[in-house]
Amino acid sequence: MRIVEPVIIQPLLTEWEATRGAIAADLDPARAEAEAALDRAAQFAELTEEVRYVRSSLGERRQLDMFAGLGKQRRVRSLDATRAELRAVARRLSETQQRADRLVKSFLMRLRAFRILDPACGSGNFLYLALIALKDIEHQTMLDAEAVGIPREFPQVGPEAVLGIELNSYAAELARVSVWVGHIQWARRHGYPAPSDPVLRALDTIECRDALLETDGAEAAWPKADVVIGNPPFLGDKLMKGVLGHDYVARLRRAYQGRVPGAADFVMYWFAKAHEYISTGSLLRFGLVATNSVRQKTNRSVIVDIQRDFDVFDAWSDEVWVNQGAAVQVSLICVRRTHDVGARHLDGKPVDGIYADLTPMSAGKGTDFTKARRLPENVGNSFFGLCLAGKFWIPGDTARQWLVEGNPHGRPNSDVLRPLRNGADLTERARDRWVIDFGARMDEKAAALYEYPFEYISKHVAPEREGNNRVARARYWWRHGEARPAMRELPACGGISAPPNAPSTDSSSFCRPASLRSIAL
Repeated sequence: MRIVEPVIIQPLLTEWEATRGAIAADLDPARAEAEAALDRAAQFAELTEEVRYVRSSLGERRQLDMFAGLGKQRRVRSLDATRAELRAVARRLSETQQRADRLVKSFLMRLRAFRILDPACGSGNFLYLALIALKDIEHQTMLDAEAVGIPREFPQVGPEAVLGIELNSYAAELARVSVWVGHIQWARRHGYPAPSDPVLRALDTIECRDALLETDGAEAAWPKADVVIGNPPFLGDKLMKGVLGHDYVARLRRAYQGRVPGAADFVMYWFAKAHEYISTGSLLRFGLVATNSVRQKTNRSVIVDIQRDFDVFDAWSDEVWVNQGAAVQVSLICVRRTHDVGARHLDGKPVDGIYADLTPMSAGKGTDFTKARRLPENVGNSFFGLCLAGKFWIPGDTARQWLVEGNPHGRPNSDVLRPLRNGADLTERARDRWVIDFGARMDEKAAALYEYPFEYISKHVAPEREGNNRVARARYWWRHGEARPAMRELPACGGISAPPNAPSTDSSSFCRPASLRSIAL
C-alpha cells in the first residue's frame, strides 16, 4: 500500500475532489437560489404542486422538465412572479445538474479506462490491491454523485483494469485467479451479483513472458498503462550470471546499454524501462520496490537519470521486506511526471525534495551526498575493501581447527587465515567467520602447500571461477576477486614513513596492522 496509495489512490482521489469541487461551485449557488425561491413560494397554497416538483429536484430524483404542460392560470401578480421565479430556478437547477452529470460521467469514463501495469507481477498481490482500490474509488464517486441527485450506475471497473507480465507460468495463472477472486469478493461485499457461468473467466491482460527481453534479444515492449507498480526480482549484479546465465546477461546489458550500468542490480532494469515509458508520455507515475542498495553509486545512477527529467515524490529509504521467508532491506521509490504538483514525502514525512540517495531536502536545505567527489589526499591511503568473488569464508570453529594443523613446508595456516568482519559484525553480534586469504601475489604452487585451506577452495571456489569472463579471476582462481595489492603494500606500523605524497602528519595514520590481522569488507 505504500506504493498503491501514492501512485494510484491519492492522485485519483485528488482528481475526483477537484471534479466534485467544480460541481459544488456550479450546483450549490443554483440549489441555494432554488431553496430561497421555495421559501417565498411556500406562502401560496396554489403553488404546492410546483413546490413539490422543485423540491424533488433537490433530492436524488431529478425532474428536468418540471413545468412542461402546465396551463397558464390567472393569478395575482405576486403569484405569477413567484411561479416564474420557480420556473427560472428550476431551469437553472436542471442545467447545472446536467453539467454535473457530464462532469461525473467524464471522471467515471476516465476512471474506467485507467490501466495499471505490474511488469513483474508474481502471483498478483499488487494487482489485487490496485483493483480493489480502483473499484473503491469508483464506488465512492457514485455515492458522492448520488448525494447531489445523479443516479447511481452499476459499477464497471473490472479485472481488465489491471495488466501484468510474469515469466513464471504458474505464478501468472495464480495472478489471474487472484484478480478474479478480488473482483468477486468486492462485488459480494457491496451487494452486487458476482460473475457466474463461468465464475472465473479468461484474463489475457496478464501475460506470461519476459518483461525485459524478447526472444531475439531486443528490448521487450510493455502494454500501454497509466501507472506502473510492482516488486521486480531482487538479484545482485554478481549473482545475475549464475542465476540467469551468461548469454542472457550479455544480451540484457547490450539491450539496455547506456541506460543501466553493467554492474547494476537486476531490479534497476525495471526502473530504466519505467523511465523510458514515462518519458514517452504514456505513463503518469510509477512506483517500484528495490533493495536498499539502490542508494549506492552504480544503482543510483539510474535514479539520477530519472530525477533529471521527473520527480521522485514519495519514497521509503530503508524498510524491512519479507521475501520468500527471508527479511531483506528495501527501498520504495515513486516517480511522477511533473515536478510542481502536490507534496513530497520521504519515510512518511513531508519534505521539500528527495535526493537520489533517498535523503531529504527540507526548506531548500540539505546535503546532496550524491555529488561528493573523491579526495585526492586519500589516494594510496584509503581503499575499497576486498572483494572475495567466491566462497573463501569458513566458520570460526573450522578456522581454529586448521590453525593447529601443520603443512608440508612447515608454515602455519595462520599465514592464510584471517577473521572476517563487516559493518554488521561491528554494530551487531559478530558472526565468527574467517576467510582464506592467499594474498595478491602468491602463486598456485605455493598456495597448494597450505593443505586444508587449499583443498577447501579447490572444492568451493575453483568450479565457480572456471570460465569467468574476467580472465584474471579465472586464471588466479585461488586469490580473492579483488585482492587490493596497493592496500597490502602499505608499511606496517612502527615508525615507518608515510606513503609518498602523503600530507605531513603522524606517520602512524597511514599504517596497516603488521600482519593484516583481519579482513574487512
